[in-house]
Amino acid sequence: MATLIMILERKYQALLQEAQRRQLADVEGIHLCFQTLSLASNIDSDCARLLAPHGLSEGRFVILFLLDTTSEGLAPNELAERAGVTRATVTGLLDGLEREALIERQPADNDRRALRIRLTDKGRQTAKRVFDGHSIWIASLFGNLSTTEREQLSMLLNKVAINLDSTKKGVPQ
Repeated sequence: MATLIMILERKYQALLQEAQRRQLADVEGIHLCFQTLSLASNIDSDCARLLAPHGLSEGRFVILFLLDTTSEGLAPNELAERAGVTRATVTGLLDGLEREALIERQPADNDRRALRIRLTDKGRQTAKRVFDGHSIWIASLFGNLSTTEREQLSMLLNKVAINLDSTKKGVPQ
């Protein structure tokens, strides 16, 4: 099995070197944070690279996935809420998806002033193809971890999340 040492992004390398120079407490904790941020950035970049050939961003992909879960379509405000974005953001995403003929805006059955967003046949095919491939890629990121290691990683990430939540609330650690 090949060993690859994850390289921190340059900005984190510089900050870590400065933390070491200043002899800050828990430089190892700082390193872990920067390692996590670098990993997340790399995952984000790879995600964008894999979605780009399909003309999709992560936001567009999420909208397609959400629409693929319902045959009745969704109102734009429902899409925004489920995707965790603003209505303005969802409008921009929908405009792009409509230009690509992946979605269509239709009047709602009960209120012609309201809209329902539905996938076109092309959108449904794209959603399935991209979702299947994307799911395999995501799963492969953790493919070399045993069940025990995955449980440990999940537990450790939850512990860090609790620390983050506590600091947001001003609770000292």
